[in-house]
Amino acid sequence: MAEDVGARLRALRNLRGISQRELAKRCGVTHSSLSLIEQGKVSPSVSSLKKILDAIPMSVGDFFTMDLESRDQVFYSADELADVGTGDVIYKLVGGNRATRVLNFMVETYPSGADTGREMIAHQGEEAGVVLEGEIEITIGAETRVLGPGEAYYFDTNVPHRFRNVGEVACRLISCATPARSF
Repeated sequence: MAEDVGARLRALRNLRGISQRELAKRCGVTHSSLSLIEQGKVSPSVSSLKKILDAIPMSVGDFFTMDLESRDQVFYSADELADVGTGDVIYKLVGGNRATRVLNFMVETYPSGADTGREMIAHQGEEAGVVLEGEIEITIGAETRVLGPGEAYYFDTNVPHRFRNVGEVACRLISCATPARSF
């Protein structure tokens, strides 16, 4: 039991970004006592645990019921981003393996001359993005504009739209769209 309490307390403290020394100072418990609790060598009394949790702050009930372990992958290296693009266009999807994903968050790369196709596309949802480098021509309905680095867009995706790199260099942008689509 002491090991479970200690492990949960350490995980919670780390999750909140609080050092052992800071938490000990906040709750009035010695650093060595807190260290022993987290190592599972000492089991705290209910009143001591409440005193520690009040400094976080968290209730004793929440402490024992809170899910401290993420069920989904949280961090991704560059090679873990799935390329879901078509043709010359590269769409690197962040979180593609998450079963409960509700949005598409992507790093998009359009080589010079690449586009999303001759036909305009439309689907339910919203999309937003920011150009990182290069230029991209975006047509949304009857409106067309060329965006460069630092410029952004946001539109309802039920309006027919198309992306096309009219520049001499590759265009990279970050985009987010709802709802999540499977590719």
